[in-house]
Amino acid sequence: MRPLVPEVQDTQLNDGSDEIPDLQPELAPPPSTLAIARSAPARPRVPVAAPPQTEAPVKADVPQLAPQLSAAETSAAQQQTNQSLGIAEKNMGATEGKTLNAAQQDLASKVRSFMAEAKEAVRTGDWIRARNAAKKAEVISQELAGSL
Repeated sequence: MRPLVPEVQDTQLNDGSDEIPDLQPELAPPPSTLAIARSAPARPRVPVAAPPQTEAPVKADVPQLAPQLSAAETSAAQQQTNQSLGIAEKNMGATEGKTLNAAQQDLASKVRSFMAEAKEAVRTGDWIRARNAAKKAEVISQELAGSL
């Protein structure tokens, strides 16, 4: 046996009283991506005129931080710096009058730069920096001398 389905009459469908109401959710529209909220007004873009200067600005010396060395450490650093600078100068003297290729010229430039840095550090009394720069100049000058 099959269940009997009651027949639906046309009058029941057209009545309109039993219709399901059209329910639409009430959603707020999404925010516009073009709107930019500012918490403060935009700054005016007016160039600021510099006040006229009557004197050249004075450049303040930047303090150098260096560890405090004992007298023995200072003496050893001075000796090592002078020894390394002497070796670097001797090796640079060996390049005088010789034609250097690009790599050799680059090495010679680096040696001169480290030697200048070491001498500047000696002038300011920074013996650790002087020793390190002089050692670099020595090592690079030995590489340069070996490539001649």
